[in-house]
Amino acid sequence: FESLMTGAALAEVAAVDLEGLPSGLAECSFTLACDVDNPLLGPRGAAAVYAPQKGATAAIVTELEAATAAAIGPLERACGLALRDRPGAGAAGGLGAALMGVLAAQPRSGIDLVLEVCDFEAQLAGASLVLTGEGRLDGQTARGKTISGLARRCARAGVPLVAIAGSVAEGSRPLYALGVTSMVSLVPGPMTLAEAMAASPALLADAAERVVRLFLAKDPQNS
Repeated sequence: FESLMTGAALAEVAAVDLEGLPSGLAECSFTLACDVDNPLLGPRGAAAVYAPQKGATAAIVTELEAATAAAIGPLERACGLALRDRPGAGAAGGLGAALMGVLAAQPRSGIDLVLEVCDFEAQLAGASLVLTGEGRLDGQTARGKTISGLARRCARAGVPLVAIAGSVAEGSRPLYALGVTSMVSLVPGPMTLAEAMAASPALLADAAERVVRLFLAKDPQNS
């Protein structure tokens, strides 16, 4: 059965046994670095939001949703916690719910954790411009992903932030309110995804140059 543990196979989970966990786990605390706040199920859940991004059809999404709904009950009973509606439970295809249930992991914004570790506030001091990137900018980006965390800090510091992405899609405009100054697509014209991926280093260099040229034209003293 273990070799067949796919998304669809979750529908066959009847019970979860946590008795075999190492006893030392009880003395440990776990932090779940999570960049999204999606619950496990529903229109904002793991299957509905993330499966289509990986190529799932509507039929596959329906199957994954049903399988996940069947599996979460046994896990909740085993750990004595309500997990399905917790923010972040739908992260990584439902791994968030599993870690919160099995390891009692406490979810925390992944970008906040990373920015603290790298002392981003100190790095930002004295900066004139921040460039960041993302594969796709859309409505999900504003819900806790890397760019949203950077945008809030840059806005507080009064430093412009430009996001360069493979695509700037519908639903990305709320990022402006968070502190993103501008969003720039890597793709200069019509091309296939395969072409864009193959040329991504050159496209990234070109997009970054365009952004910096505009910035220097506005503030030539920074040149």
